[in-house]
Amino acid sequence: MLRIEDITYAVEGRPLFDAASAVIPDGHKVGIVGRNGTGKTTLFRLIRGDLSLESGAIALPRGARIGGVAQEVPSNDVSLIDTVLAADTERAELLAEADSASDPARIADIQTRLADIDAWSAEARAASILKGLGFDHEDQQRPCSDFSGGWRMRVALAAVLFSAPDLLLLDEPTNYLDLEGALWLESYLAKYPHTVLVISHDRGLLNRAVGSILHLEDRKLTLYQGPYDQFARQRAERLAQAQAMAKKQEARRAHLQSYVDRFRYKADKAKQAQSRLKAIARMEPITSPQEAALRAFSFPEPEEMSPPIIHIEGGVTGYGDTEVLRRMTLRIDQDDRIALLGKNGQGKSTLSKLLSDRLPLMAGRMTRSSKLRIGYFAQHQVDELHVDETPLDHLRRLRPDEGPARWRSRLSGFGLMAAQAETEVGRLSGGQKARLSLLLATIDAPHMLILDEPTNHLDIESREALVEALTAYTGAVILVSHDMHLLELVADRLWLVSDGTVKPFEGDLATYRDLLLARDAPAPKPQASSKPKRPSRDAILALRSEVRKGEQRVEKLSEMKDKLDEKLADPALYEADKQGDLAVWQKKYAEVVDGLERAEALWLEAAERLEQAENP
Repeated sequence: MLRIEDITYAVEGRPLFDAASAVIPDGHKVGIVGRNGTGKTTLFRLIRGDLSLESGAIALPRGARIGGVAQEVPSNDVSLIDTVLAADTERAELLAEADSASDPARIADIQTRLADIDAWSAEARAASILKGLGFDHEDQQRPCSDFSGGWRMRVALAAVLFSAPDLLLLDEPTNYLDLEGALWLESYLAKYPHTVLVISHDRGLLNRAVGSILHLEDRKLTLYQGPYDQFARQRAERLAQAQAMAKKQEARRAHLQSYVDRFRYKADKAKQAQSRLKAIARMEPITSPQEAALRAFSFPEPEEMSPPIIHIEGGVTGYGDTEVLRRMTLRIDQDDRIALLGKNGQGKSTLSKLLSDRLPLMAGRMTRSSKLRIGYFAQHQVDELHVDETPLDHLRRLRPDEGPARWRSRLSGFGLMAAQAETEVGRLSGGQKARLSLLLATIDAPHMLILDEPTNHLDIESREALVEALTAYTGAVILVSHDMHLLELVADRLWLVSDGTVKPFEGDLATYRDLLLARDAPAPKPQASSKPKRPSRDAILALRSEVRKGEQRVEKLSEMKDKLDEKLADPALYEADKQGDLAVWQKKYAEVVDGLERAEALWLEAAERLEQAENP
């Protein structure tokens, strides 16, 4: 159980927590929500002990392990699978000691503990997690240095999931995942056997992977039971009640003040007026909880164009001489809302670049309206803003003919008010940078807006504002996002990018989600009447690895048994004054024999499964 008791903490004089408390029972999955800047990440640092409380206490069960994704794994020559396996430090230390141990008693202890922590299935578990996060068998054998920072963040996430801490702390874990990885993570967290705290603005994850919401507001913590949508309803009711009470109190205050104003200077009414003044002074102000105003986005409206605005027939595109997408026949009208589905690396970004005229058509035919304007937002563009310039500087360069009043009006239309307008971009929050990038992408009133992961740094209120803006927008929208809530509310057409082409997906997003989860689920055992399918190459390689490791375990335990046989054959052990030692060695011997029997059974079972796989 995690206990947070009356904690107080401030940063540079700004209080983040003031006598805040919460209790999280063991095994609960909790989503942490609150406006950006209220202290969610700071709360994690306080729980881990990285920061010291001013007052109060945070308590966990003695010996509880805390885990989280602090940073991406280093770029080194260690393979992905070995990087993840190393995250279970106890297993790694035991295996290293097993290779050098010579004392039979210690060897028996090591093997017993390895069996207790299910060490022999570790590689299969690590491989399964990596696969769920987008790494196939070949990827898992490659060194970390082969992958970019975003992909190494996925490896870091896989490592902490594999280590299975008693308290798992995740801070916006879906920000570096695609839709497929995000859906897999939702399913994994829902079944995670220990306590999870996850900071997230992803409503899909908060609705499907957690059972309660911890809300950080007004420097307090409030725990709500149920997923996010239930929390939102309860919160709306609470706000409505607070607003109604505040309105009634204000009416009462005005009524009392009116009496005072009328009669305070009349001798026969002075006493009553004074009593009413005291009543006003005694009134405790009723204030609504801090509520993030819906920071609306104001997308400029394009003029209407004749359909289609883009038409591709037999299109081929890629990089240099390498074809990535082929056989494309696609049509886009100005009122289309299209979500691109498919795993990372299949070509979603390639298609976006083709549509935005950032890649050429290598073959086929593409026609587009002659005056077509396209707005393009991708995550890397947030990183390409001029960090030493203010948002006003950006607009001054792009719109030199406009004046400061118009620049400020444009910025406020995207939630960047006076303070942010004159702040250097390098000092803005991630959400504020994303708002500026969205403003720059839409400043020309595009007929088509291509958005690649637009919500990564936006809080929930801002995501809702984006949904409203896209709903009102009269241009076409091409959307790539891991945010199922955004896709469900905005997209009315789905295109699947896979196997080197782009095709309409006939089902809805719920169907696509079910297909992904079914693909990652263990295959059901075939019925007697069904014809068995030949296992995949990855499955056969995994079975061969399991057989090889099983054989090694049997050999190791056999060596241990031989050493214990030799020890128990020593006549000196049976002398009267060594009967206590004899009982210990006999117990160790029984444990090794039991371990050997289990290892042999696992080895034979794996060998049988391999034979069936190779000769179906």
